[in-house]
Amino acid sequence: MSEESLYQKSNIKRLPELSKLAPEAFKSFGAFDKAALSDGVIPQKTKELIAIAVAHVTGCPYCIDIHVNNAKGLDVSKEEMGEAILVATALKAGSAMAHGVNALQAYDGNNEGDLYDKSNISRLKEFATLAPEAFKAFAQLDKEAMQPGQISQKDKELIAVAVAHVTGCPYCIEIHTNNAKNLDVSKEEMGEAILVATALKAGSAVAHSVNALNAYDD
Repeated sequence: MSEESLYQKSNIKRLPELSKLAPEAFKSFGAFDKAALSDGVIPQKTKELIAIAVAHVTGCPYCIDIHVNNAKGLDVSKEEMGEAILVATALKAGSAMAHGVNALQAYDGNNEGDLYDKSNISRLKEFATLAPEAFKAFAQLDKEAMQPGQISQKDKELIAVAVAHVTGCPYCIEIHTNNAKNLDVSKEEMGEAILVATALKAGSAVAHSVNALNAYDD
C-alpha cells in the first residue's frame, strides 16, 4: 500500500475514470448533482452553504474542498461558512441526543411497539437529570448554533432540515420542518434543500470512488 495520504487532493482527478466504468449511472448522477445545486427557489449561494454543512456530516474531504471553493466563488464569507458548519455540528449532536429517547425506552423495557413513536421525544428532558452538565452544554450549543447571525434563521432551518435527512433522525426532521414552516419556508424550498442533501450524500459516495480506484490499482 502506498505510504502517501489516502486523501491526497490530487486523487479527485481520477473521478472521470468512473464515467468509463459505469457511464450511464455516472452521467445520471452528474445531471442530478447539477440540477440539485443550481439556482431555484433557494439561491445557489444558500445551496452551497447547505452543501458545506452536509459535507461535514458525510465527512467527505473532497466535497468539503469543492463546495467551500464553490461558496467562495459566490461571495460566501468565512463567517457564514463557520455558522453553517456549527448548524451541522448541532444537528449531528442533536441526532445522537434525540435518539437517546430510544435508549431510555429500551432500558425501561418500553420498546415493544413503535420504536419511533412521536411522543417518545418528550422523554428528552430526562437527560437533564441523568447528565445535567453535559445536557446543559448540549442545549446551549443547539440554541446558539440556530440563532440568526450572518445566516438568517430561516436559512439555518433550511440547513437543519437538509442535515437531518443525512443524519436520518426522524425527530430532528419533525422539529426542524415545523420550525422552518413557522418561518414561512415553502414546501418547494424544503424540497430543494432536501435534494441538495441527497446530492451531497450521493456525491460523497461518488467522490470516494477515487479511493477505491487507488486501492484496486495499488
